[in-house]
Amino acid sequence: MAEDDLESLPGVGPATADKLTDAGFDSFQSIAVASPGELSNSADVGDSTASDVINAAREAADVGGFETGATVLERRERIGKLSWQIDEVDELLGGGIETQSITEVYGEFGSGKSQVTHQMSVNVQLSKENGGLDGGAIFIDTEDTFRPERIDDMIRGLDDEIIAEELERREIEGEPGDEEAMEQLLESFLDNIHVAKAFNANHQMLLAEKALELAKEHEEDDWPVRLLCVDSLTAHFRAEYVGRGELAERQQKLNKHLHELDKVGNLHNVAVLVTNQVASNPDSYFGDPTQPIGGNILGHKSTFRMYLRKSKGDKRIVRLVDAPNLADGEAVMRVQDGGLKPE
Repeated sequence: MAEDDLESLPGVGPATADKLTDAGFDSFQSIAVASPGELSNSADVGDSTASDVINAAREAADVGGFETGATVLERRERIGKLSWQIDEVDELLGGGIETQSITEVYGEFGSGKSQVTHQMSVNVQLSKENGGLDGGAIFIDTEDTFRPERIDDMIRGLDDEIIAEELERREIEGEPGDEEAMEQLLESFLDNIHVAKAFNANHQMLLAEKALELAKEHEEDDWPVRLLCVDSLTAHFRAEYVGRGELAERQQKLNKHLHELDKVGNLHNVAVLVTNQVASNPDSYFGDPTQPIGGNILGHKSTFRMYLRKSKGDKRIVRLVDAPNLADGEAVMRVQDGGLKPE
């Protein structure tokens, strides 16, 4: 892919171009979707100059104008669907988790949120014929939840036909059940999952920016990034911004973070999957009193909202709470040693 010539933009010389590139603004499109404030802070230019640069980038990248509904439909046909490998849940989601969208999964402790992020980190690497996206994953871990051993369990829990196909695709000699082959298969899967632990909210926001760089770096690889998981999205923000006095600042930072995640999804055709904690609503006299953290900002920014609820034993109720083009509904799955399974 040819590199865009940033110095062709008005007000951008060699030094400014280097600063923009170092900050992750290395293409007309990435500049076109930025705000003047972001550009001004990154490249040390005035707000007026930043606005001129953004407008020129929008013209060069051909974004920011109107397009016909038919064009939108054609672009949406390029959106991928990541299967849960559970027919009932996939049907609920219209085929699976969408790329270029933010899917939020929320629920109380032990409801299976982290299990979903691990399972999708496996499923995304499967072939498109098997419901995957032929890609890798980025995993931003805020609660020390990522476990390679769980990835191993889920790989072994795949159908033998899928395991055999993955062994062949990755040029690993052996058959399903062959321990040496399975160990190599696990290593291959783990090599395509890029994990970073976030130590606080600001570090988490920085990792979202790094995720954008990583997605671009692997764009032409055999395993381009097709999934970005944040588990969980709100834990650090909830712990660090306590009380009504800090609510506004928390929401502003959360909003900025969500826009950065959304940018990764839109620029690189990535499915963004975030988990969210819940709190009890004492004013609720009827129905389930649990409510997701994050308020309206997260509610509006999430394209799909899914609620996981505990049921008997290993059963979990998966409820689609909000989606732009799908009806609300529920499905049932099981969380087992081999991963997420149908009822």
